[in-house]
Amino acid sequence: MALLFKVNKKLMPEQMAEVFKLSGIKRPYEDLNRMKMMIDQADILISCWEGDRVVGIARAITDYCYCCYLSDLAVVKEFQKKNIGKGLVQTLQETLGDGVSIVLLSSEKALSFYPQIGFEQANNAFRVARKY
Repeated sequence: MALLFKVNKKLMPEQMAEVFKLSGIKRPYEDLNRMKMMIDQADILISCWEGDRVVGIARAITDYCYCCYLSDLAVVKEFQKKNIGKGLVQTLQETLGDGVSIVLLSSEKALSFYPQIGFEQANNAFRVARKY
């Protein structure tokens, strides 16, 4: 079955939670109220579908003119290594245009992935960690 990328297609919290759970990404997927808020408050939500199943998600916060924070990039494990993550990021870039930079915080496991799809590693990031 063909994969289809969709921009800002409304997702149910359960759909996003399933992708997070089955991708191995550390997110509070058991908290469906928080999943709903994460969906509702995102500026851009790119999803990858196989039929009626969501198999990948890119969730971002942006001003649409200067910068974009890619807060989530997750692909169900059985669909990894099929260029879905790359396709999600490319769709995000196409949606934003060339005048917008994309920044993210990577998990240790994904550090080698991002340079392969065009990201440059930066050593000047700072954060205040969430408490839960």
